[in-house]
Parts: sequence; structure tokens; C-alpha cells
Amino acid sequence: MGVTSSLSSVVPETTPLSLKEAFERCRAETEEWAKTFYLGTMLMPLEKRQAIWAIYVWCRRTDEIMDSTEALSKPKEQLLDELDAWELHTRAMFKGHIETWLDKVMVDTIQRYSQPLQPYLDMIEGMRMDLTNLRYKTFSDLQLYCYRVAGTVGLMSEQVMGIDDSYTSAPWSEEAETSGAAVALGIANQLTNILRDVGEDRQRGRIYLPMDEINDFGYSEAELLDGVLNDQWRKLMAFQIHRAREWFKRSESGVRFLAPDARWPVWTSLRLYRGILSRIEDNDYDVFNYRAFVPRYRKLIDLPLSFILSQSK
Repeated sequence: MGVTSSLSSVVPETTPLSLKEAFERCRAETEEWAKTFYLGTMLMPLEKRQAIWAIYVWCRRTDEIMDSTEALSKPKEQLLDELDAWELHTRAMFKGHIETWLDKVMVDTIQRYSQPLQPYLDMIEGMRMDLTNLRYKTFSDLQLYCYRVAGTVGLMSEQVMGIDDSYTSAPWSEEAETSGAAVALGIANQLTNILRDVGEDRQRGRIYLPMDEINDFGYSEAELLDGVLNDQWRKLMAFQIHRAREWFKRSESGVRFLAPDARWPVWTSLRLYRGILSRIEDNDYDVFNYRAFVPRYRKLIDLPLSFILSQSK
């Protein structure tokens, strides 16, 4: 039995599409579901942006196994079976097997940019964590989750982004280290997602903020589930936002090593996503009633600033 029969709500239909049509599907889906991220990709050359769109859609399909509307009504055992099936499907895809239009663009991306398999398997493992971990005792526990569901995206993307030739062509050039920064950016993005989505996650019975830190700030699980806004909550959120910004700062060190045609989009995505943290502050840390987002005019204003940063090393 093919994997599409056991994952019909998540895996794309097997409708035959040309490679160009399949990439257009990926572009449209990225634009619809990740507007800030999509804006950054549009600053890349066509082949690179297409590869990033393909990776994004694969990640979204992985996430939908756990977080789609259909998933909410499925028993845990069925979701675990679907994750197992998706892992088998992904392993086959890395061996060149094409069953769907998404496989087609992913195989093209893997062949062009030498994708490592392990980050994809790690992301699937992160989805399994969502089935068993509705709470995280410490930040160390949360950091592992953030690596698996988002830090892995940095590892998937770094081969597409490429390294500046000046760091690899001359024997006296310093060694370019991008993997740590790529993972840091993914973790920073996921921490930002967690802070933005506290209100939505509590409705699903999930609390991602470390429980020991919630208690340390004199707040409680019950208050979070009730959406209580008080000084303890604001101090807790200010602490979480500061840590997320520190992870963004760690990621900046690797941007200068990237190929010139990747630095501007990465700086743009980094700065715009970090801007969500400022919007949370502007909303007085009320993530229960407001969803923080960066307005389009702010995105446009930031483009030239990000470009200037991308020109310096």
C-alpha cells in the first residue's frame, strides 16, 4: 500500500504535474502560509527560491500531520502510524522515489543542493514529541524540541544558501561555519512562534514555556490556561523575549559567510521575524487576545536596511 493512502489528508495528491507546475504549487503555498518568510525568498535567485519553497512545503506537510484540523480528531496511535509512514516516504524520496508532485520538487532540490537526510528525520521526531510532551519542564527540554522542529530547517537550507567563495577559495581564508548559526536562527524563529502562539496552543492543551520558569516568576499553569494578564506574566514574557533575541543574535554571526545572493534575504527574514517580538511588547504582552505580526509597511521599510547590512562582512 502506498504512503499516500495512509496519509491522504497530508501528502499531496498524485496528480501529474510538470516540475515547473509543481514548483508553482510550492510558491503559492509559501506565499499563502508564510508571508514574512516568502518576502525574504523573493530576494533570492529563482533556483534557490524554488528549492526553499519546496523545503518549506515539505516541512508544512510534516507539521500538518500533527496540527491540521483533521489531526485534532485522530487518536494518538493513528498519528504515530502516519508519522512512521511519512518517515518511510521521506527515506524513499531521498533515494529518488517519486510518488507525488512534492516528491518531484524535493528530489530535484536534493539533487541540486545535496540535502542531508538527518535533519528531515529529526523534524519528524519533533512531531512525535508533540504527541507525548504537552509540557516542558526546563528550557533544555524545550531547546531540543526547538532544534527538531525548526533548527533543522537551518540545516536543510544552508546548502541552498551556499557559502561565499571568498571564504573557501583562498588557503588563508577563515573557515566558514554556518551550521551553528543556521540552527540558532531556526531556534530563534521557533521561540518567537511559541511566544506569539501561547493563546492558540493553550486551547490545544499545550504549554511550551518551561514550567520551572513559569513558577519562578510567580505565575501558574492555571493562570496561563485562563489567559490571566498580570505583572508576573509580563515579567515572564519579557524574560522569554530577551532569550529569543539572544538566539537571533547568535545566528547573525553566520550570515556574513553566506553567498552574496543569500545574505540579503536571510537578513530580511531574520530582522522581520525578530520584529514579531517587538509587536508582542507593543501589545503589552497580551498574546491571549492578539496575534502579533509585522505590518506590511514595516516589511517594506526594512528591506533597504537589511540590504545595507547584507553588504558588510
